[in-house]
Amino acid sequence: MYVRPAAAAAAALLGFTLTVLGGTASCAAPGPGSVPGPAGLLGNPVVYAHRGASAYAPENTLEAVDLAMRLGFDWVENDVQRTRDGELVVVHDDTLSRTTDVEQLFPDRSPWRVKDFTAAEIALLDAGSWFGQEYTGARVPTLRQYLDRVQRNQQRLLLEIKKPELYPGIEQETLEVLDEAGWLDARHVAERLVVQSFSADCVRVVHGLRPDLVTAFLGTPTVADLPRYAQFTDRINPWHTTISAEWVAAVHALLGAHGKAMEVDTWIVDDATTARKVQAMGVDGIITNAPDVVQEAVGGY
Repeated sequence: MYVRPAAAAAAALLGFTLTVLGGTASCAAPGPGSVPGPAGLLGNPVVYAHRGASAYAPENTLEAVDLAMRLGFDWVENDVQRTRDGELVVVHDDTLSRTTDVEQLFPDRSPWRVKDFTAAEIALLDAGSWFGQEYTGARVPTLRQYLDRVQRNQQRLLLEIKKPELYPGIEQETLEVLDEAGWLDARHVAERLVVQSFSADCVRVVHGLRPDLVTAFLGTPTVADLPRYAQFTDRINPWHTTISAEWVAAVHALLGAHGKAMEVDTWIVDDATTARKVQAMGVDGIITNAPDVVQEAVGGY
């Protein structure tokens, strides 16, 4: 879902108010050792800020991460791709035209694919003004910059490896950056990190390289196919329109790669009615551009 730039001003004011008052939303981080277990079964799904608080700030930017923090949300989601010279960057589309000014800066480089630009070139791009003038000058962060900001904010990360078929070896490279940034120690692995992808092969590779990591597959496999996914992943994360209470129960009935009940985090839910609907299905988490709206509807953290 693409967010409306008009929402940015309201979000900036809200973030400012929270900062000045020292307030936070009622979604404080769980205590040590409490990476979401099947929260949906208890009625309070975990709320994930999709690409940061992306209904209110430009997606996948440090500004969106910071706003999610000021709103009180410690779980943020992002997308990882690779530049021409091998730098991992945080951006959703495999082209840069929708969320940056790349067409103005590099008019002769159509179709402006991420993999055709160097990290230095991407660092020049404005990734904020498309959303709202108050975000002019926001940048496409490198994965390392993003990890450092999430760490500084004491947040947790749902990291998506985007289109791995375009970037052979990106699984290993992502793990290397995570390791260099201190994100593969015991505490981060146990409490603060989940790696997901739409590619089952990618998730399988990550699990093979780091069997201790919590992983998730993005999609809605048939009930008959679920046992195959349970061999290498811990969660199945589907689009909310593709699931039912019976399907969620079938996922929960299986033990995942770490011998615990598999979980379901659904996306992208931005309104209260849908949030309550998937909550009633028993989902464990809700991935949303508008985490404040969802949290108020379901009482998640």
